[in-house]
Amino acid sequence: MIPFSPTDDGADLVETAFLCQALICLREYFKNGNSTEIALSQQADQLWQGVEWDWFTQGGQNTLYWHWSPKYGWSTNMTISGSNEALISYILAASSPTHNISASVYNQGWARNGAISSKTTYYGLPVILNYAGSAGTVGPMFFSHYSYLGLDPRGLTDKYENYTAATQNHAKIMYNYCVANPHNWTGYGQNCWGLTASFSLNATNMQTTYAVQQPTHDIGVISPTAALSSFPYTPNESMAFLRFLYEEEKSNYVGVAGPFDAFSPHYNWVTPSYLAIDQGTISPMIENYRSGLLWKLFMNAQDIRKGLVGLGFHSAEYNF
Repeated sequence: MIPFSPTDDGADLVETAFLCQALICLREYFKNGNSTEIALSQQADQLWQGVEWDWFTQGGQNTLYWHWSPKYGWSTNMTISGSNEALISYILAASSPTHNISASVYNQGWARNGAISSKTTYYGLPVILNYAGSAGTVGPMFFSHYSYLGLDPRGLTDKYENYTAATQNHAKIMYNYCVANPHNWTGYGQNCWGLTASFSLNATNMQTTYAVQQPTHDIGVISPTAALSSFPYTPNESMAFLRFLYEEEKSNYVGVAGPFDAFSPHYNWVTPSYLAIDQGTISPMIENYRSGLLWKLFMNAQDIRKGLVGLGFHSAEYNF
């Protein structure tokens, strides 16, 4: 195993939550199948139920912690605080049949007793969510992707937010920002937009690096996953970008596994490579736009519904 950082060599609750989101969809999809499929569904359920979410409250604190290491314990000491990509961690922790958390952990740890709500607007659109550590800004697009691979934001509300508006506005603000193009980067426009975490470019030495890109940190690099994974929120704008890639720039920006991870027309740069966590949201989100398959599987799971209701969520789409 290669540690992500010197003290991050053990459990990562957020990445575990992304996995469990998939396990629940798998469980629901195969649970009424043949004997082999039912066995697979049961194995997925066992893995999901085995996660000790309550352990990550560090003995009963009203927040979840991101990392734990068998060598370094809680030394990273990083709380999972909203809003960012990690909402699903609290949803699953509240939904667990075996190791669940109380609503107070969500309200204090994630929602920060209401500080998660934002009054900021960009391009006439409310941001809705205050991003932890960067209030009043627009975060990278992956904040509106990872938790919503299974969690359906359509008609979803709690006492803090309307998640339909939060996710759609995030994508529309990102689109409008790239069209406005305040830094005058070559190539930005109606057909070429989207900033998120991805491979990137160090313009000083023209070397490939990794960076989190957003309106407050715009270095002229477009990440295809930002627009393509936003299909449920901005279908017309996302389709325009998809057509741009395949009809105008396929020879430059598309490879054997689809669009490359990042490119910069301004610097005439492209990374002819892929990053799994970026590729991984594109197909599921396009499918959710097309059929809602993963959303329906996840949101109709009884343990998930119970967890959401316990946290004070309501869904007009699923009538709870």
